[in-house]
Amino acid sequence: MTFASKARHTAHNFKGHLHTINHHKLLVTRMCFQVGLYRQGLCHDLSKYNPREFIPGVKYYQGHRSPITQEKELKGCSEGWLHHKGRNPHHFEYWIDYSFRKEYKDRKYLIGMKMSKKYVAEMVIDRICASKNYQGEAYRDDSALVYYMRGREVMLIDEESDYLARYLLTMLAEKGEDYFLDYMKNRLLKHKDRDYHVVDGRLYLD
Repeated sequence: MTFASKARHTAHNFKGHLHTINHHKLLVTRMCFQVGLYRQGLCHDLSKYNPREFIPGVKYYQGHRSPITQEKELKGCSEGWLHHKGRNPHHFEYWIDYSFRKEYKDRKYLIGMKMSKKYVAEMVIDRICASKNYQGEAYRDDSALVYYMRGREVMLIDEESDYLARYLLTMLAEKGEDYFLDYMKNRLLKHKDRDYHVVDGRLYLD
């Protein structure tokens, strides 16, 4: 590849990646505002503009999927993703830590800690908007649920947080976006800092 062709390729990837993350952030911010998550909407994914994330994003940009996936396939890991997940609590990976639960006795295990419901809500919105961003006109109300379930088997996520995420995504798939947004704003996030619980397969909000 000549210098000129490399320059054109880099310019193409730069514009494409910048457009993708800008559009995704716009979609997330808009939906966060619709449910009352104003601060999270404004701050969502700001670390993607950090050179440690942005440069790999340009290098591995493809347009139809996250460059993180491409980088992982080629290198075995993504340094940009390692930087990103440690700074954004709407990712369940942010909440993975050693457990000191009594049932594990003297052994330590990595487990998913329970996520605050406002971050579960942002995680769900993030997946919805990622689906919209990459699928375009092919997006459907069940797209984000399919996306979530496709990777669920390997997720190290707290059981209650997983239940809440699936509950919300299933609601979107079955009842549509208007109902979903109304529930998020007026039920789930009416008291943002109160807890949630799953008992006998049912969701309860404090």
